[in-house]
Amino acid sequence: MMRPQELIGRARSHRRDRRQEGRCERRGDPEAGRAILEFIFLGILLLLPLTYLVLTAARLQAASFSASLAGREAGRAFVTAASDDEGHARARAAAALAFSDFSFDDGAAVSVLCDGSPCLRPDGSVTSTATIEVQLPLVPDFIAARVPASVTVASTHVASVDRFVAR
Repeated sequence: MMRPQELIGRARSHRRDRRQEGRCERRGDPEAGRAILEFIFLGILLLLPLTYLVLTAARLQAASFSASLAGREAGRAFVTAASDDEGHARARAAAALAFSDFSFDDGAAVSVLCDGSPCLRPDGSVTSTATIEVQLPLVPDFIAARVPASVTVASTHVASVDRFVAR
């Protein structure tokens, strides 16, 4: 029969032996401790382009919404005007409001074309085209000087002039 002191001594020596084995294994393994570094490196390497892609896609989608809204509202504002001159002014104001809603004040334009003269004749059609030049985010100037760093987004809307409106 073993005494309690012998059992405690054996347990301590067993623990000491296991600790020393672990130290030897760690020193001899060149891959030990590198998993966290690889994870961080690959995470950053994959996360940065993904973040840029999401930023770019969001900006292009906002431009698409803005161009669609500006074209539609410019056409509606034009066909509800009393005269052609007032219609052009109302179309520009409606498009400017739509562009500013999505922060596209620079590089945005709207054009209004009619299928005949005068524009606001009964059953006439008015085509409004909204165009936005979207600058890609985070592109340095020295790259933008040599490579296209913008995308053009356009939307066209055709509005009909009412047949029975008195002007």
